[in-house]
Amino acid sequence: MENGGPSRTALITAYARAYHQVEDRPKIFDDPLAARLLGYAQDELPSLGTVGTERLSGAVTDRPRRLFFATRTRFAEDAVTAAVAAGVRQVVVLGAGLDTFAYRNPRPDLHVFEVDHPATQAWKRERLAVAGIDTPDTLTFVPVDFESQALAPELDAAGFSRTLPATFVWLGVVYYLTPEAAHSTLAYIAGQVQPVEVVFDYLRAATTDAERAHQRLRAERLAGVGEPVFSYFTPDGIAARLRSLGFTGVEDHPAADLVAGYLGECAGELPPALGSLRMLRASR
Repeated sequence: MENGGPSRTALITAYARAYHQVEDRPKIFDDPLAARLLGYAQDELPSLGTVGTERLSGAVTDRPRRLFFATRTRFAEDAVTAAVAAGVRQVVVLGAGLDTFAYRNPRPDLHVFEVDHPATQAWKRERLAVAGIDTPDTLTFVPVDFESQALAPELDAAGFSRTLPATFVWLGVVYYLTPEAAHSTLAYIAGQVQPVEVVFDYLRAATTDAERAHQRLRAERLAGVGEPVFSYFTPDGIAARLRSLGFTGVEDHPAADLVAGYLGECAGELPPALGSLRMLRASR
């Protein structure tokens, strides 16, 4: 985080969602609030070449990356929709950043818990107020500093019920955790009453010299802005971890396949760099 505000990656994701609404056709998902949360009317976003810093601009102008950010959100929200149809009434968004699902939630009986660092949440709440975006009664903010606080007691204190079914959405976070920290959170999720599921994205471990070189450069770039990457997994390895925790249903998809699935031929040619990005949905 910078100056008590959101992390650079949280801003990148929000800008990518906002520009997806106006730059990409067909759209993968609708988010009319992303631009407002950033302080713009949707039709008044700056031109792509003038967004933020050079690093932020590059991330937003890169169409494949924009499509991935849109895809992971659509995939997660599709999972929530299916869970609600099956009776789930609790959704926990871990590392919520500038996510807007809670403010677009059409279900008055679906409770959303947004978990994030206290400073990020304070900044977001200020932006919501300035933008005139109402905080619904179905939303509970759960500020958690993971360096000094445990997730379980904070969620319990916020009114989350471990005895009711739940879906956990965990996007853009696992990369920046150690494998041990990721495993600890997955173990907590697995400890909920069944049915419970989690949707998250992760980086596949490199299998070629070219992939290793690309991941090394990306990790160095992120470390340079204070957001080092700590974990990579193989699909078989992460599936084994999940099954050891009791998850029986594991869907694991390459990001490029999901983008192509949503857009068909409109996806165009997707770069090899997307090959290391994967989306996973696990249930028990």
